[in-house]
Amino acid sequence: MAQGQHAARSLARAPDFSVIVVATLALAIGANTAIFSVVNVVLLRPLPFPNADRLVHIEA
Repeated sequence: MAQGQHAARSLARAPDFSVIVVATLALAIGANTAIFSVVNVVLLRPLPFPNADRLVHIEA
C-alpha cells in the first residue's frame, strides 16, 4: 500500500514525465495491436474457400 502511495506522489510531482510515460505506453500498445491485426489477417487466418488447404498455385 505504501509503495502505491509513494508511486502516486512521485508521478504527481512530475506530471510531464507521467504524460510521456502514458503516451509511450499508448503508442506501443497501439502499434502492437495494429501489427498483430495485419499479421492475423495476412498470415494466420485460413483462406475463405472450401478445402483451402488443397489449393495449388500453378504458373507457366
